[in-house]
Amino acid sequence: MRRWGLGAAGVLALLCSTAAAQADDAPAGTLRPLWEAGLGVGGLRLPHYRGADQSHNWLLPVPYFVYRGDILKADRDGARALLFESEHLHFDLSAAASAPTRSRDNLARQGMPDLAPTLEVGPNLNWTWGRGRLGASRSDWKLDLRVPVRAAVTLESRPKHIGWSSTPHLNLDVGHASGWNMGLQAGPVWGDRSLNDHFYGVSPALATATRGAYAAPGGWGGWQSTAALSRRFPRHWVGMYVRLDSLQGARFTDSPLVRQRQHLSVGIATSWVLSTSDRLVPTAD
Repeated sequence: MRRWGLGAAGVLALLCSTAAAQADDAPAGTLRPLWEAGLGVGGLRLPHYRGADQSHNWLLPVPYFVYRGDILKADRDGARALLFESEHLHFDLSAAASAPTRSRDNLARQGMPDLAPTLEVGPNLNWTWGRGRLGASRSDWKLDLRVPVRAAVTLESRPKHIGWSSTPHLNLDVGHASGWNMGLQAGPVWGDRSLNDHFYGVSPALATATRGAYAAPGGWGGWQSTAALSRRFPRHWVGMYVRLDSLQGARFTDSPLVRQRQHLSVGIATSWVLSTSDRLVPTAD
């Protein structure tokens, strides 16, 4: 039980703090605390796994943490370790996560092993294509191409490496002088054979009259697009996102575990800033 709660909370924190963006909405060079910490609450609805026709609904505590170090950072671009930075290129380590699912709660997976929560970590290349201001609207924008490549491991008593993923995408950030920030991103999803088989494979021993054996190939896994909105107020933060997930053309759509090829996930969270560093540092772009 504890594993599921921790996994769900981790997914919620990653999705609501990364997809919905965090606090650095001020112009570059503005002095801000080195770190900020707080706590809040958030709600999340997302499918049991990509391609499932059943969803999770969670209401969970959400930690809030921003760190503006030279190498380690946790901000509106997510938690990462900055390895290289120039005017147009950033190279860092980043993370993602997937939710746990009890097979007894999912009709397609009845009798199969549970899906443990997963953590994905790996290098991420950010290439800034352009930036500027939208006319007289007082809105600054930046367009990046981001290419993460991550190793996926299960979060359980004996973690297992289950494969590799990549989700290259275009990311547009728009920040308004009012303090509201909007993020838009879209791109394909790719997984190797091991990762795809972890989610969509059915061994002969687990096949039934209505669920045939299946070995998932690696490769194209469809695409995702996300829209997010957030704002940092003096003592609290609010963020929300909606994601459209499509398995159109995915290599594993013949799997009996794929019950739905398009779905939406949504999340909303608010956190109160409880403590900040006395040390001030200039914000980055």
